[in-house]
Amino acid sequence: MSTSERKPLAALIGALLLSSVLSACHNLPARTREPLGLGTPVDAAQLAAWNIDIDADGRGLPPGSGTVAAGQRIYETRCIACHGVGGQNGIADRLAGGQGSLASKTPVRTVGSFWPYATTLFDYVRRAMPFDSPQSLSPDEVYAVSAYVLHLNGLLPADGRLDAASLPRIVMPNRDGFKVDDRPDVVGTRCLKDCVPGS
Repeated sequence: MSTSERKPLAALIGALLLSSVLSACHNLPARTREPLGLGTPVDAAQLAAWNIDIDADGRGLPPGSGTVAAGQRIYETRCIACHGVGGQNGIADRLAGGQGSLASKTPVRTVGSFWPYATTLFDYVRRAMPFDSPQSLSPDEVYAVSAYVLHLNGLLPADGRLDAASLPRIVMPNRDGFKVDDRPDVVGTRCLKDCVPGS
């Protein structure tokens, strides 16, 4: 048999094999998914412990409160090693100062100069700080540290206290310094033909 005669025969054999394999797979009984026995179901209480998001308007803030004075004590034992005295000159991000510098050639982005919402400070501290033991602070301690950092930025008096009602009412200096990214490819489907402005 010549090479040219073998090619069509090989293609026919391949097609027959593929057809029989597909037919065999089609005729297999349907299998139900059986649990693998791995993991543990999560109940609502366990899930709630991980659901710690805080919205800009304060939704999600837990009960509790903290003072500037208590926050200073916590800061000096848990935060100062990274963020420095008064929230400046540490090895980690600067927390205080920089107001009015964002439009300059050397902007200083701190909680007081850059962040738009005070609730974001609470959310970040609660979720990620201290660096060596995140989520180890109680809600009262997070309110207190947040109060102290806001005080360092001139946004809360020395005798100030924060709780779920007062924290969202603090107006940060750069609250209006951000704009909504309303590009169509960011917020929805891009209009490609016969577009109506603003749609």
